[in-house]
Amino acid sequence: MPADAVVRARPGLLRAALLIAAKDLAIELRTRSAILSALAFTLLAVVIFFFAWDATAVASIDLAPGVLWVIFTFSGLLALNRSFALEQNDRALDALLASPVDRESIFLGKALGNLVFVCLIQACAIPAVALFYNLPLTGVWPALLALTVAAAVGLVSVGTLFSAMATNTRMAELLLPMLALPFFVPVVMPAAQVTARLLAGRPMDEAWPWLRILLAFDLVFLVACTLAFPYTLED
Repeated sequence: MPADAVVRARPGLLRAALLIAAKDLAIELRTRSAILSALAFTLLAVVIFFFAWDATAVASIDLAPGVLWVIFTFSGLLALNRSFALEQNDRALDALLASPVDRESIFLGKALGNLVFVCLIQACAIPAVALFYNLPLTGVWPALLALTVAAAVGLVSVGTLFSAMATNTRMAELLLPMLALPFFVPVVMPAAQVTARLLAGRPMDEAWPWLRILLAFDLVFLVACTLAFPYTLED
């Protein structure tokens, strides 16, 4: 094929990212192994936290934000661990790297697929936590869902990068949490603080400083991880 035809056939950054995300999600919908494992972990964690909770010592509305975001963090790791594991069979990662797409498209596609996966898990975790801890979500659930998406952006940005770095190591399942968890703290901490204020019915002005920190980290992590990703994988 002539060089100019190859250039014309090469998908753009966003289109290539959407194609990669659609491919990952199609594989997951066909197997359902990771999503079922993550959902089972989420529900079991909610139950364990509930029965370990002393209602006379800590009010449910004070405990629930921490429970919700701890579950969010560790269930998200399950999604991120499978991100590049999908490409290990039959050296599919080599084929992906050899395809006529930018490395940034691979990162954005993987991150977008992980974002959908994590948001689906959280969409099940929030009602479960609300049910067990009798949380008042009537007026705050739209803000809570938007907060979840914002936190998920930061989490999957960092997690996708470290998943790519750990994928070819012998202890990827252990290395990924060790690398990623310290970087999850600046995402999970403000998210938990905003959640606590939303559930307590406090004015949004009190949550706004924490929300700005979360959005700032999202922007920094997304840009930095996208630029760093091409250097994490060898051809």
